[in-house]
Amino acid sequence: MSVKQRIESVDILRGFTIVAMILVNTPGTWSYGYAPLRHAEWNGLTPTDLIFPFFLFIVGISIYFAYKNKPNTKTTYKKIVIRSLKIIGLGLFLSLFLPYLPFVKDFEILRFHGVLQRIGVVFLVSAILFLNYKWKTLLGICIFILICYWLFLGFVPLPDGTLPTFERAPNNWANYIDFNVLGEHMWKADYDPEGLLSTLPAIVSCISGILIGRILDGLQNNIKLLFVVAFILLISGYIVNIWFPINKAIWSSSFVLVTSGWGTLILAIIYYLTDVRKIKFGSIFKYVGMNAITIYFMSSFISKTFYLTKVNDASNIHSYLYNNLFVHSFLSDKMSPLLYALVVVAFYLALGYVLYRKKIFIKV
Repeated sequence: MSVKQRIESVDILRGFTIVAMILVNTPGTWSYGYAPLRHAEWNGLTPTDLIFPFFLFIVGISIYFAYKNKPNTKTTYKKIVIRSLKIIGLGLFLSLFLPYLPFVKDFEILRFHGVLQRIGVVFLVSAILFLNYKWKTLLGICIFILICYWLFLGFVPLPDGTLPTFERAPNNWANYIDFNVLGEHMWKADYDPEGLLSTLPAIVSCISGILIGRILDGLQNNIKLLFVVAFILLISGYIVNIWFPINKAIWSSSFVLVTSGWGTLILAIIYYLTDVRKIKFGSIFKYVGMNAITIYFMSSFISKTFYLTKVNDASNIHSYLYNNLFVHSFLSDKMSPLLYALVVVAFYLALGYVLYRKKIFIKV
């Protein structure tokens, strides 16, 4: 999406999502924290669980505006593939990176997948589907994937005849496939939130953004349809939750519907305030949103460097800064890590502003 084509509300929501990602990913310590800043243990939904699907949802909106007038040619496909590989490459770099000894890590336990890798794969598949199918077909693909995903995870017996479950257990199909294919390359021993099978419904999260982008393109300041779609998605998701629980770890069908609904609703509110009423609102998030992948990558890279670089035998850069600057007797165990995270967020908000003022927009 070029600077001229940008919809301010989309950049604000994108920037807010990145800021939220940084906030929950860089606490002073993982030992304490407020419940809304943590993922649900398994089933359920916290504000933190909204962040990643929101970003995929926004990727879908960006795909619509970036490729709606692009020719269906080899050149277009080449650009899509290259961009996807760049995003995946950044994710793999973060997995491989060690200070002073880059690319030295035990490949037997290396996690090849992650947030950026999923974004790259989802972008690739969603962009290709968008170039080849009309919106009705895309909607049909979404419904087909969500229904089949529910039926497969809920009713198809495992190879040993065990009945499947949606719980955090070996007979959950998503966990079963990840364990047998990925083995020790998983995020945790029993499941991976960016696993193989759950990438399919994650693609639906992105396509839902494409469909919302189409609605945005024809709004002409009449945003009632956005609110109607948001409530349809939310109601549908919470109804589906009765049979297929809302769950980020396996990216359940109800999770896709509910998070897309919340994303559409929040976008509609921001769109009304900024693009319709022309109220100056959330500009600081817009600055981050215009360099979203770059700022997210930098935050992850710097955070990992802080964790892995020793200051002395007992501390790394992260723990040294946290324990010496943010841990005080007058702050609670939960407030200290939050304060650290807020300072980190303030730094990246300032960075986003500087990049914007200097007209530096790094396209990955």
